[in-house]
Amino acid sequence: MKLDFLSPPAHPEMLGQIGRYQIERVIGSGGMGIVLKGFDTDLNRPVAIKVLAPHLAHSGAARQRFAREARAAAAVVHEHVVAIHNVESEQETPFLVIQYVPGQSLQERVEQKGPLAPEEILRIGMQAAAGLAAAHAQGVIHRDVKPGNILLENGVERALLTDFGLARAADDASLTHSGIVAGTPHYMSPEQARGETADARSDLFGLGAVLYFMATGHPPFRAERAMAVLHRICHDRQRPVSQINPRIPDELADVIDRLLEKKPSRRFASADEVQQALAGVLKRLQSPRTWRPRRWLRPRWMRQRARQHRVLLCSVCVVIAIGGFAWMRDWFRPASPVVHETREPTRTDVSPPNAETLALEKGTRRPEFENELTAIGQGLQQIASKPYPEAVALQSGHDSWTKEVDVAKKDLKHLEESWTVRPIGNSSLNSPKGENP
Repeated sequence: MKLDFLSPPAHPEMLGQIGRYQIERVIGSGGMGIVLKGFDTDLNRPVAIKVLAPHLAHSGAARQRFAREARAAAAVVHEHVVAIHNVESEQETPFLVIQYVPGQSLQERVEQKGPLAPEEILRIGMQAAAGLAAAHAQGVIHRDVKPGNILLENGVERALLTDFGLARAADDASLTHSGIVAGTPHYMSPEQARGETADARSDLFGLGAVLYFMATGHPPFRAERAMAVLHRICHDRQRPVSQINPRIPDELADVIDRLLEKKPSRRFASADEVQQALAGVLKRLQSPRTWRPRRWLRPRWMRQRARQHRVLLCSVCVVIAIGGFAWMRDWFRPASPVVHETREPTRTDVSPPNAETLALEKGTRRPEFENELTAIGQGLQQIASKPYPEAVALQSGHDSWTKEVDVAKKDLKHLEESWTVRPIGNSSLNSPKGENP
């Protein structure tokens, strides 16, 4: 870009003069114009001057929008936003006077050093999100968040956002030769690529693309032609960050993926929320845990497969535990009692059993049972003292055996009837031996 819009310099070491500002050198240039380093002779301080490109300066609509957006951006006062000192929109070549930030842009930093460390990515991302939050609170949308519009201050290493609102002024001009709206295609949101209205969540998509750039060294969507880039932004999914840079933590990769969602509703709700999410990741990253670095050095696909294996292993363990519990329950369950047929031991004598024992077994009342059992016992003793029936039968006229047996049967029958008719006494069963019920 030619500098023919400059007036002759007041000092031979200067390039020229515009208004009250002495121009020292050219800082950079782009599709929207050129950036110059100047010196404010009235306030005695260095400044940066952004001059609009000729194809924008010659459009009345672009000039009006440029002045309006620049004044709105001037209301954003924040430590991570480049301050706007003056807006000169009535000049033949409109220009902005902004805060001069000694240092380099994020674009230049990554081009020189390659992908940044996770801690540095998080720190710069937090500061950029804070600047966006301050602008969004004032109703100002950036619309062109990209590494070239994030300045890194030397010494302090502070990140500052610049060029608020200028992309919208360029959109109104619509004078780019390719017919594409102004701005950097690689960092546009899908809604911007489709020509829809951009809001705060469009800036969040751009911030996600910037984080991706810091982590990988290139934007998430690349192609040889600008239209192909816009098509990929609208329809393709970015390659996972962890496949390109395994040093990126899962938590940071998840934040980037959410910021790059195609639908605005699936992104973070605000820049404040993004800042808090990044701050949480940085806090966990800096916590003294020995296992964390080893875990984060593995590729993300390996970590995902390891998680799947852990889930499968846990499922198998649960099944084994349930089966083992059922097996142990059956093993320790008391077996059903086996009823064995017991036979009364053969007695060689016919002495009667203990009266109290029989009383406890049958549950009868002890006094009555003892009287009856005593009588039966005496009869049995008499029977036992007699000869065998065969011997008696040989003796004629001896029928005492039969009579005594009949008496014993009657007594037994009477005892059985008394057990059936009389109620069972509970107290006799529970009283210890020798105690009265």
